[in-house]
Amino acid sequence: MGYAVMVIGFTLLQRYLVYVPSHLTQASAEESAAKAGFVPWYNAGHQLMGWRLPSRSAPIGSVLILHGNAGWALNRAYMAMPIQAAAPLDVYILEYPGFGSRPGSPGEDSLLRAAEEAFENLPRQCPSYLVSESLGTGVAAHLARKYPARVAGMALFVPYDKLASVAQNHVPFIPAYFLLWDRFEPLAWLKGYHGPIKVIVAGADEIIPPRLGEQLYEGYQGPKLLEIIPGAHHSNTTDESPEWWKELLAFWQQHSAGSRPGPVDQRRVTPE
Repeated sequence: MGYAVMVIGFTLLQRYLVYVPSHLTQASAEESAAKAGFVPWYNAGHQLMGWRLPSRSAPIGSVLILHGNAGWALNRAYMAMPIQAAAPLDVYILEYPGFGSRPGSPGEDSLLRAAEEAFENLPRQCPSYLVSESLGTGVAAHLARKYPARVAGMALFVPYDKLASVAQNHVPFIPAYFLLWDRFEPLAWLKGYHGPIKVIVAGADEIIPPRLGEQLYEGYQGPKLLEIIPGAHHSNTTDESPEWWKELLAFWQQHSAGSRPGPVDQRRVTPE
């Protein structure tokens, strides 16, 4: 009976375990955004989709950041700054439904719909790139599956092959693999995408086992780079320098659709 209670409890409360959002008023969110140089990013109906850090000169592309399962979008403002320092890029951070000041409830369907709407609102005259963190891997993979010709490159920080594998690792005594409602499956969803991807794995990741990120990398069939940071924990991989982003942008540009010279498979172990 005790085991049955645990299983039922996991089944009913799983979304509280998967999604851990911070909540703000719209006024507080806009004040925080303005201090960081961001402006609200609205759809045609003036509903908030996220936040935009406009390029100071004519942009050569757009970067959409798809963050992890906790906090809110502008907790990742530190990721946007070096991206923009590397090149004139408009940087957008998607606010998931139920996070920050955005109304709604988080779940697979609501996150994927929000991501589609956001991607459709990116400028089309320049390349669009995706940068994901943790849970956002599944959101990014969905966009690459739905818009393979428009996603010019991806960077996946601390990713996973499928969310069920992550859940099962945390609760091995419960059949989480079969009970999970939200089944983000990046490895399967990327099968129709062949653009350039960089995978960044934290070697001491306590949330997503490193092997899951490596499995995603091994299963991907397009141009790819793998960077393993041996002593890094789950939250220690996304604070990269402008030079790091310049190198990644060059990889994206070199292997984008229509200009790929051939397959790429490169692995690198980087000091923490």
